[in-house]
This record gives sequence, structure tokens and C-alpha cells, in this order.
Amino acid sequence: MNEQLLQKRLGHQFNDVALLQQALTHRSHSVSHNERLEFLGDSILNCVVASILYDTFQNIDEGDLSRVRANLVKQQSLFEIAQKMELSQFLRLGEGELKSGGFRRPSILADTLEALFGAIFLDAGFDAARNVIRSLYEPILVSVDPTTLGKDAKTLLQEFLQSKKIALPQYNVVATHGAAHNQEFEIECLVPKLEIQVFGTGGSRRAGEQAAAKLALETALSLLSKTPSGKKSKPRTSQMKLAGIATIQSSNKSTDEAVSNQSNQDVAVAKETQLSLDVSMPETKHKVN
Repeated sequence: MNEQLLQKRLGHQFNDVALLQQALTHRSHSVSHNERLEFLGDSILNCVVASILYDTFQNIDEGDLSRVRANLVKQQSLFEIAQKMELSQFLRLGEGELKSGGFRRPSILADTLEALFGAIFLDAGFDAARNVIRSLYEPILVSVDPTTLGKDAKTLLQEFLQSKKIALPQYNVVATHGAAHNQEFEIECLVPKLEIQVFGTGGSRRAGEQAAAKLALETALSLLSKTPSGKKSKPRTSQMKLAGIATIQSSNKSTDEAVSNQSNQDVAVAKETQLSLDVSMPETKHKVN
């Protein structure tokens, strides 16, 4: 294990290398593992990220700050940071975890990264830990939109439609499939004014609604971004396929009017909102009248 390489990537040189080794040790490897360091690092991470957000987004209220922080410190975010550092090559795992691919498991990599934060705190104090966390999160914060990060697809769709003074979407259960203990719900999402009708499926009604909402928002955003401001879209008699996501027919007059009066600013907002659609959804079915 090249400990010097890892320390270089972290931007911290350990005075006590034993702390570094313990932070990298999974409980499957030995009794001197990293779970207590993980507990400590989790608290430090939350504190530092809260401080960074407080300084960076001075006009954001407490509720939005809490939502953004929760998304920045969740397992998936930590896992992605660990992947960029190639942290998996430094893990100390037991034989069983090695054989089962534990070095690729998001939970193990996220926990190890938190343990490293705890180890740095014990090795050199809070300022050292804060500097390491800041350096890892600064590239992420450049592209963070605090008004949308962490909001689910239904919320984003609702806010988007409200901003355009369009009635809220309608959700209907159109079918259920599978045995009672393993049902799949097929949900219809309708935005009548834009003549959008899409379908999403999920293991629960809520999951199906989220899938359908995601497709509806993507369809609305695509429709908006493809329509030049101040110009009416030309009627079409055939259907248009939107990147394999949904099918929409814009020959209806109400649809043309809904999308033709958007400004360049609307298009920019639409593109920014599209970047926030990171909700992972099950397989979906789609269709537009």
C-alpha cells in the first residue's frame, strides 16, 4: 500500500501513521478497525460542510442549507469523492470482503473516507481536517445550485409549472403488476396545458410518481429549450422523439402558445434545472398523446 500517495491526494501528511492505517482498516480485517474514527469523522464532516455552505450561500435560509448539506454528506456523495481519489486501492479488508468485492462497495468507501477525516482531526486538529474537507468539496460546490439540489422530481416539476403559471400535474395509477409482495405500479403523469402524458413505474406508488414526474419535467424542459424565444413553433403532424425519454406532439395550438412566449432567461433556467435531475428511477414507459 502506497501510503505516501494517499497522503498526497488528501493533502495531509500524517504525524502518526498508525492513525492512517486504522482509518483504512475495515472490521473484517482486524479488531483495530475504523468504525470509531468513522463516527468522529462524520461529525467533523457535517460541521465543516455546514460552515462552508454558511459562508458560500449567504442568502439561503436554514431549511435549504440543511437540505443541501444532507445531500453533500450522504453516502453517494462520499462514494463519488472516494472514487475520484481511487481510495479502494488503499483499503485494508478481510479475505471475505476482498473476494466479495468489498473494495467497490459504496458504504465501505464512504465510511472509510469519514474515518480518514476523523484520523486527520486526531492527528493534527480541527483546522487540518477542515482544510482537507474543503479541498475535496470545493470542486463540487462550483456546480451546486442550492435552490434545487436534493429536491425530488415531483417537487421540481411542481415548482417549474408554478413558475410558468401552469396548473399542477395530475397523477393516476393506471396499472399494477406482479404478486402482492412484489408489486410494480404504473403511474400516469399529465400536464394538460402542455399536452404532456408520460408513464413511470416503480416498486411503490410514490416511486412510480417520481419516475413519471422526472419524465414529465425532462419533456417540458426539452420542449422549452428547443423553442426559440419570441417565435411560434411550427405545427407538426408527426410525433417527435426526445432522446428516447418521451414522445411529444406539439401540433396543438395550446402547446405552441405555452412554449412560444418563453424568454432567453427561461431557457437558461430550464437548462439549470435539468442538471438537478439526479433522481435514480426504475425502468419507465412513456407516451404522449
